[in-house]
Amino acid sequence: MSTSTLSRVQTRFPSAVAVAVGLAAGFGVAQGTGVRALGGVVFAVGGLAAGWLWYRRRGPAIAAALAVGYVAAFVLAHVLAIGVGWPAWLAVGLVTVVAAAASWVVADRPSS
Repeated sequence: MSTSTLSRVQTRFPSAVAVAVGLAAGFGVAQGTGVRALGGVVFAVGGLAAGWLWYRRRGPAIAAALAVGYVAAFVLAHVLAIGVGWPAWLAVGLVTVVAAAASWVVADRPSS
């Protein structure tokens, strides 16, 4: 990957997509395969991709705050599904929308 291609990815690819893929696809892979660790790998890769974009766009403090929110969304999905009794897909869907929206607002939204 050339430097110019990498630069375009940093500016054009929304970190909200990486967040959504990490949470939703991680859940789907874990459910579909029955291997929770494989879903965890997808979750981690999505988080690392989003974290890299956050860091490049907004710096370490914002990246750390969004990373805490990403992990908190993962935990909250488990709390809602196991603790509260929501259907797992509903819990994951809700936290995915909220986390991706937060990522968009803080790191992806074009400056006015």
